[in-house]
Parts: sequence; structure tokens; C-alpha cells
Amino acid sequence: MTEARESAGPNGTTHARHAPGTPCWVSLMAHDTAATQEFYGALFGWEFQPGPPQLGPYARALLDGREVAGIGQLPPDRHLPIAWTPYFASADVDRTAEKVRYSGGTVGVGPLDAAEAGRLAIASDTSGAVFGIWQRVAHLGTELTGVPGTPAWNELVTRDTESVVKFYQGVFGYDLEPAVSPGFDYVTLHIDGRPVAGVHGVGNALPRDRGPHWLTYFEAAELDDTVRLVTELGGRLLRAAHDSPYGRVATVADPEGAVFSLIHAVS
Repeated sequence: MTEARESAGPNGTTHARHAPGTPCWVSLMAHDTAATQEFYGALFGWEFQPGPPQLGPYARALLDGREVAGIGQLPPDRHLPIAWTPYFASADVDRTAEKVRYSGGTVGVGPLDAAEAGRLAIASDTSGAVFGIWQRVAHLGTELTGVPGTPAWNELVTRDTESVVKFYQGVFGYDLEPAVSPGFDYVTLHIDGRPVAGVHGVGNALPRDRGPHWLTYFEAAELDDTVRLVTELGGRLLRAAHDSPYGRVATVADPEGAVFSLIHAVS
């Protein structure tokens, strides 16, 4: 069973969220950005502003005037999955990209500058799961957490944890905390003693059409109501709402098929 842990600070604070190795941003590349913005705007109350022009048609999602995520245009000539991608903070994206290559991963995009906002790269780990690397300059990343409509947790869903956690440890220097439950293949990634992300090995339950992938959890005020709204707006329910040690959780997909989870976290 996929679990989630709340990584935000108290009262939605963002202290230490951008230490190297910490998930600091989530971004979605979609075909129809106008319809995608309409969906997430209705679901989470997001408003949108144009993003760095170097990223092509790109918009930053704002909640109460503070940046929480990004939505961009998927290039028509690239056969990439429509998926939410987490970005991990780096003090030097070029050096981190070299660590990705040294550790057996692939750098697919960049490193490149995003105007005055920062510098980024998009990479894949040894299992093929895609993630981003972000070196901030002006753009700090997600500015608001711990409230409905904000990212709450990022989790790598893969066949088994053993084959990939060493990659992330080598790239970002994580401390690893394996699950203590027998038969539950889960490793929590820590920075400075703080849980920042998870790796869940699901064996043969890994979706064949997706392969290993990062899954973003978004905070929901009333989970069951939010799930109903997803379907009313044209999305799909993939895994029904259920209780976990960290809150009530459901997995859904937006109208273009981008998968994400919703969680009403235990306070």
C-alpha cells in the first residue's frame, strides 16, 4: 500500500524546503495547457501567471498569490509521458547532472538557464523514472505548503527499492530509512534527519504502461469531495480513497491522463 508523509513545516512554512536534495517544485507538461489550467484551477483554486520564456509556453500556478507548481506545453515532436515531475533542489545543477551520469542515470534536458529564475536539468534514474533538478536564482520554488492545493509528498513508485535507492543516495546524499513492516518495500529519503521523499517498491503491481515513475501527492481539504470534483471535471479515479497512517489517500488522473494522488493529511 502506497503511503505518504507530510513534509511541510508547521502552518505552511517552507523553511529548509530548498536544501539540496529536497523536492522544491513540481511541474506538469501537457498538450492542452488551457484546458489543463482550467481543470486544476477549478480543482485547487489555482491562478496562473506566465513562466520563464526559455521553457516555452509555461505558466506558474499560484495559490493566494504564492507559487505552488508549474504547467507547460508538451512539445509535439517529443513522445514524452504526460506526468507530474518533481524537481529536487541543487546548489550546482551542472555538478548534480554529472553525478546523475556517474551514478548510471541519464540527463535528457539541460542543464540550461531559465531566464533570471534559475538553472535546471531533467534527468532519469537507473530505472527510467524522470525527475528534475533545480538551482534557484530568483525563483525559490514552491512557496506554500501544508494547505489544500499544495504539494505534500513525492514518492518514487518502482519495482523494488534496492535497485534504485543507491542511485539517489549517490546523487543527493540522502540518508535511507527502510520500512520496518515485513513485506512492505519502502524506503524514506532523509536530508538532515528530515523525511523529504519516499521510494516504494511494488513488484509486479507496477503499471506496465507507465513503468517506474514519481508520484506527487497534493493536499486536499475534504478528500472524498475532492475526488468527486476530479471526476466531475473530466478526470478519473484510479485508486479509491482509503485510510493510511498518514491520512486519507486516493489516486486520480486528470483529463489528459497525468496521475497524481490526493491526501488529507493527519494533523
